[in-house]
Amino acid sequence: MGRSRRTIPEELLLLALDPTTGTTAQPQSLDLGLAGAQLVELALAGRIAPDGDRIAVVMARPTGDPTLDSALELLRRRGSPVRAVHWIGGPRLGLRQTYLTHLERCGMVHAVAGQMCGVLPTTRYQATETAISREIRARLDNAIRTGVPPDPRTAALAALAHAVGLGKHLYPGNEGRSSRSRLRDLIRHDPMGGLVAHAVMDVQNGAAAQPRRPQQAASAGAVRQPAPARATAEPAGAPGQSRHGHSRMARVGAR
Repeated sequence: MGRSRRTIPEELLLLALDPTTGTTAQPQSLDLGLAGAQLVELALAGRIAPDGDRIAVVMARPTGDPTLDSALELLRRRGSPVRAVHWIGGPRLGLRQTYLTHLERCGMVHAVAGQMCGVLPTTRYQATETAISREIRARLDNAIRTGVPPDPRTAALAALAHAVGLGKHLYPGNEGRSSRSRLRDLIRHDPMGGLVAHAVMDVQNGAAAQPRRPQQAASAGAVRQPAPARATAEPAGAPGQSRHGHSRMARVGAR
């Protein structure tokens, strides 16, 4: 996979980054969304494919992206298809921080050290390549405004943005209500993005331990509401982790 194109996890994180506060919106659900975004990116690269409500590896050849390849290898080692909710609902061991560090190395964000309550060290991240963030946002805005079915990458990004609760961050207030509704509806335009987005919402709603009935697995286009979460700063040296899910989850390695 060439590095000239940003991955969906990177774009999701840039969407969530608040340009004013330097914090990420929806931090707990964002961790889940990044794990889901990795699955979508691997599917677009032809490495995995949906198998009902499970994910199966169809090609184990590395993509060239170290973080994605770590996830791919862990999926391969499972030996059999894994339920999307079990993968996404496993402990997120620094995945958000891994991507923040990567964006900093790429020069797209700048880390600013600080303190919370004058005691706890924190790190905030300011976007340096604002044109990139504007371009990502413009793709979503265009899909919402025109109603034209977006390309698979944009559709998947929209599905994940809705699933992690970024709608109110991107389109706040009463004036953004119709845009939030249309953002939610974009989940219908990408089957893999829909499957993963629903898995993210299932984990937030505590449904990770419940097997999906066949008719539920087949209705990836159905729309649900994500569980709410709060925005916080990133404590330095203590990357965000999700407590969701009860299944085993192998570590996703940093670069």
